[in-house]
Amino acid sequence: MKSDSTYSFVIIDQNVRTTHFACNLLECKGACCTLPGGRGAPVTDDECDAILQALPAASKYLPERSIQRIAQSGFWEGSDGRRALECIDNKDCVFVYYEGEIAKCALERAYLNGETTFRKPLSCHLFPIRISKTNDTEHLYVERIPECEAGYKNGEEKKIPVADFLREPLIRAYGESVYNAIVSDNPDTVMTNDIAPFGTMPE
Repeated sequence: MKSDSTYSFVIIDQNVRTTHFACNLLECKGACCTLPGGRGAPVTDDECDAILQALPAASKYLPERSIQRIAQSGFWEGSDGRRALECIDNKDCVFVYYEGEIAKCALERAYLNGETTFRKPLSCHLFPIRISKTNDTEHLYVERIPECEAGYKNGEEKKIPVADFLREPLIRAYGESVYNAIVSDNPDTVMTNDIAPFGTMPE
């Protein structure tokens, strides 16, 4: 499978191989979509183009306040190459809708209903794995936040490695060869020029 990454090297932090994780929406209530701070998920310029195409389908599931915000301000903020999704009240992603107390993504709902071909931004799809980019290198690491503790507990109890849980977005990002290197018991035997040795992510 073709990789979406344009980077020459990928360095995988050791915690990507050792962390267990599996989302527990009943406990976290979709907290990753509603983190306070005022800046939403990072998005690429290409992803913004894809979201624009998906917007008519996704809008059917959005609350009125999100529809008005998008009409007034658009769905992303920042500058080209450093974009992020808009948030409402410094918290909810502009694409959040609620099922009871649980925050969900209108983009993903439209995709799962077969109405679009774009699921959601890669930064959302990969979470809690984060990507730090420098020059021609990407560093993958697990960001541990209190809001996701139920997911770590669930993964540990069910013995689900985070890389297994996030198999689909990892392959979407880097292709199957890099994914296989991440989950290999002996990664040195499958190293290629696309992936650097495992270890602690550089500062």
